[in-house]
Amino acid sequence: MIRNWRIFASPPCDVNFSKYYKMKKRIFGIETEYGLLVKSDEDFSYDPMEIANKVKNHVFSKNLGVLDLHHRANDEPPGNGGFLLNGGRLYLDMGHLEYASPECSTLVDLVTYDRAGDTLVQEAVEELGWADHVSFIKNNVDLETNATFGCHENYLVGRGFPFDERDNLKLLSSFLTTRLIYCGAGRIGSCDPHPFRDWEYITPDEKRGDEVNFQISQRADHIPNEFYRWVQYNRAIVNTRDEPLSDPSKYRRIHLLVGDSNMSEFATAMKMGTTTLMLDIIQLGVAKREWILADSVQSMRSISRDPDFKWHVQLASGNYSTALELQWDILNTCKEHLAGTNRETDWILEGWESVLTDLPKGPEAVIGRVDWASKYWMLNEFRNEENLEWNDPWLKSLDLEYHNLNKETGLFWGLEANGEGFRKTTDEAVEFSKVNPPRGTRAQGRGELIKRLMSQHAHMDYLIDWIGFRLSKTDEPFLMLDPFVSYKEEIIEHLNQFDPMCDPENEESRDMKNPGSREKKSYE
Repeated sequence: MIRNWRIFASPPCDVNFSKYYKMKKRIFGIETEYGLLVKSDEDFSYDPMEIANKVKNHVFSKNLGVLDLHHRANDEPPGNGGFLLNGGRLYLDMGHLEYASPECSTLVDLVTYDRAGDTLVQEAVEELGWADHVSFIKNNVDLETNATFGCHENYLVGRGFPFDERDNLKLLSSFLTTRLIYCGAGRIGSCDPHPFRDWEYITPDEKRGDEVNFQISQRADHIPNEFYRWVQYNRAIVNTRDEPLSDPSKYRRIHLLVGDSNMSEFATAMKMGTTTLMLDIIQLGVAKREWILADSVQSMRSISRDPDFKWHVQLASGNYSTALELQWDILNTCKEHLAGTNRETDWILEGWESVLTDLPKGPEAVIGRVDWASKYWMLNEFRNEENLEWNDPWLKSLDLEYHNLNKETGLFWGLEANGEGFRKTTDEAVEFSKVNPPRGTRAQGRGELIKRLMSQHAHMDYLIDWIGFRLSKTDEPFLMLDPFVSYKEEIIEHLNQFDPMCDPENEESRDMKNPGSREKKSYE
């Protein structure tokens, strides 16, 4: 039995994790792009882009954050998004509503703030009266068009992390490829992963030969490269972009876009937790070169599509193994070098071992912990009961409903209600995390900044980014280059240098005191 991990939440900032690490803690972050389903209705005529924009604006109209007043990029004009009281960010990205968690120093915080984002979005839908018309879907693929959207993982490492060594990139790639067996979200069907393939003629025989009933990953078909810098189109298992969002002389941010969005809190924790332990053993120099796969891209696709869940892979050495065997070897190496580092590490190791032990028993053995297995079991039961083929539209609609944020209709929530969801947060913790930042990171200071900009400093012409902010054109940038520092007291001191009051007779000033009213007038 896996021990309850709530005791790990928000440890003191001076916890010493391991003598082996140059960095005493890690910073995690996760970004979710939401899918959107709109029911056809003559009385409801908004298009998806309008819906996403209105939901975003509704969140900010509730005084849960402040919208951007300035361009962040050519495709991010004022009002496109903003920072929230919890230190995270809600914005539009290429038509999708996207939530980025604040920087978190523990897995419990990460899972809690990830779910807080889901809750903010769903509550906005319900408060707008749209619950019968609109569904936000936490998945990664449109089953009609096969368009994909992402779940991005962020891990802070020291600048000295050996990321540029090719063998280390291949080791990380091999790990990410094989972790699908417990991190995948599952999907019905498949698509061709190669860019521009839609422009080429594909024969009916080719199409039939490529048909897949069910696969364990949503993103596997959309990853054509092992390494690549950019995040769109030519997506890669390991993204090599170097954008630290912190002091570049001290830190590097490893930004991964290969993973599926998870409904299960356990799956989210395992996805992020096991990956950070893999980074640890790479940094320690004890990761084994024999784990490197011959072709990670092809292996990812074959693992995802294997109908028997055997997950055979070929190694660069020419030998053959399975994803399960590789994950066991990686786990045992992590246990040898990292066990006892701290309670959270031990919880990850314990959870990792439990899921690898149970996977060979079949999908039913990991229901609630592994999303693809939970979905497969549900869909297969329904398919057999109704005598349906895997490509039946009814079954595809249920595939999407597994990811519905609406707890009244989403299939995953039934597992939680039945006690099979392996909940690692509480409703109270999620509610708190909607409006309060996590401790132990710079998100705490950013949350304080947002709170004050919504009250006594609402008149200020702010510009906010992950690494700092400005309060006027003449104000020097306040940099927050160390994600491990809260900056709360320094931010309070900086804000106190400015007059907190506005002219009460000035209409613009009155609007600025109430960000919700200003944003409603300007952007809705």
